[in-house]
Amino acid sequence: MRPFRRLWACLSLASLADWIGLLAVTAYANDLAGASYGERNAAIAGVLFVRLLPALLVGPLGGYIADRLDRRLTLVLGLVVRAALFASIPIVGTLEWLLVATLLIEAANVVWLPTKDAVVPDLVPASRLADANRLNLATTYGSALPAAALFAALSSLAEAIDATGGWFDGDPVALSMYVNAAIVFAAALVARTLHDLPLQAGRISPEANVWRTIADGWDYVARTPMVRGLVVGIVGAFAAGGIVIALARVYVSDLGADDPGYGVLFAAVFLGLGAGMWRGPRLFPNVSRRRLFGLSIVAAGFTLGLVSFIGDLVLAAVLAVVLGGCGGVAWITGYTLLGLEVDPRLRGRTFAFVQSATRLTLAVVLVLAPAAAALIGAHRFQITSDAGLTYSGAQFTFAIGAVVAIAVGVMAYLQMNDRSGESLREQLRGPAAPVGSRWFHETGVFVALEGGEGSGKSTQADRLATWLRDEGYDVVLTHEPGDTDVGATLRRIVLSPETGSLSPRTEALIYAADKAEHVDTVVLPALERGAVVVTDRYVDSALAYQGAGRDLTHADLERVTRWATHNLRPNLTVLLDLDPAVGHGRFQGRDRLESEPPEFHERVRASFLDLAAADPDHYVVVAADQDADAVAEAIRARLEPLLAIARRTQGNAS
Repeated sequence: MRPFRRLWACLSLASLADWIGLLAVTAYANDLAGASYGERNAAIAGVLFVRLLPALLVGPLGGYIADRLDRRLTLVLGLVVRAALFASIPIVGTLEWLLVATLLIEAANVVWLPTKDAVVPDLVPASRLADANRLNLATTYGSALPAAALFAALSSLAEAIDATGGWFDGDPVALSMYVNAAIVFAAALVARTLHDLPLQAGRISPEANVWRTIADGWDYVARTPMVRGLVVGIVGAFAAGGIVIALARVYVSDLGADDPGYGVLFAAVFLGLGAGMWRGPRLFPNVSRRRLFGLSIVAAGFTLGLVSFIGDLVLAAVLAVVLGGCGGVAWITGYTLLGLEVDPRLRGRTFAFVQSATRLTLAVVLVLAPAAAALIGAHRFQITSDAGLTYSGAQFTFAIGAVVAIAVGVMAYLQMNDRSGESLREQLRGPAAPVGSRWFHETGVFVALEGGEGSGKSTQADRLATWLRDEGYDVVLTHEPGDTDVGATLRRIVLSPETGSLSPRTEALIYAADKAEHVDTVVLPALERGAVVVTDRYVDSALAYQGAGRDLTHADLERVTRWATHNLRPNLTVLLDLDPAVGHGRFQGRDRLESEPPEFHERVRASFLDLAAADPDHYVVVAADQDADAVAEAIRARLEPLLAIARRTQGNAS
């Protein structure tokens, strides 16, 4: 998608510049401030505070303006203004102008950022919007690491140049400012090529009023325990993170390092953050999201507490990776929970409330943390007559932040704990594998098609089986529930509207019984002879429908369904992803499950996507709103590398 590729290139450069700019302005503020500990802390706090001030005061106005201006012009002008302001900071060379320029840069961002977010849906189809947003998020936060490395390299280079030629008049951070301005200007040149954008978005929603948004969000948070714990946890985690941001530069100076050391510590935090967001939740797949959220904040608090006692930059950098990892787990888990468990009618307002609360919290912490560090000051504890330990005000304040994070994490865990009857130790260890369990069958190929109602699973299963037979494979096309004599009886019971209400546990056990019969009498015999088995629905449907849709825990369902199927996993699970509203429009008559309300099917869809994200090596997600031929081609392309197993086993059998 060429237009989106250009936008992504623009955002990549702009994100890189944002992180370099954050490092450069805080480092420059430290250099321009007085020599005293308090003056340096106050200068850095002032810079960080003015970065947040425009979004706090005129954020909604920025969105209003962004929707009434030419989008391409807004993107280009916003970047040009930022480039000019960054270049002006070292030219003027005063702390006062640094604060004013930072304020103006963030004021431009108040309009530029919502414009950037609004552009993405204009350039990609709805079926690819989630992929585009994930890529942009990864780019935004992933660029922090190369930014930190580039800042450290530029700082070292500028110090060497200044020492030999005196080019920067003792202000080596100036080089980072000039390079940053050039990167922002390059992003503006890329934005200028975006000719495929509409002039403006159109009408403003009447709910855009910030006071109404905050009031509605607070009311919902106050009366919903799970959301209350989630929001307080996110805000508390941001408060602890704000302490680290505010004091990191001073802390590095206390350890005897300068700007390169600051860049290393900054990079370490974001290396951990990226790893935590990418892999963290998968390390404990049996721990529920609600529990994992509180635990990750508690772990971050303990790690920050260790940092407060460290007087070595290398050890501090190692702990910073762990700290960032815990923060990444909390971040991705918390925002996933907000998207999945908040009432869809209030989801947007709740997100807006969280964003406003975190910005306000950051602004307060960025002012108070340096003030507290300066007020506490450095203290020396004499151990013996010849030895003692000195702790700075930054380290004492880190310890305070650690206590806050641990308290908030414990509170969130207690408020959101959805497994009160299960031992946390057992969840961390995970369930023991059943005796004789097998993950993937050694012969044949097992393919499962999953998805919500109306996503086209049966159609694609038929097409896939036909194609495989035409290619010469021994194929077994089957489905769940009901593709055995026993299963047909169970299917009538569980899906017929005449059955009426069923206990969620009863429903889950009926489906498990069908799966046990299906695997033992259909799937395993076919795989034993090397066939390709294509099934319409398998274990994921039970986990999604009975787990996310019903009031049953994932661990209970996982245990009973895996036991019923001998822990047999498909070599490939094809998830046909479709908006439930679109899927329901594809058929008339509805059974018990199809008649559930839209909220039920939204939770089911989210659960399917979570399962796929947790094991990308054995899943392929295909947008089911495409043409049926395109969907079939995508499935075949992903399956073809696996068919060598079937060719080998069928060849041996012959």
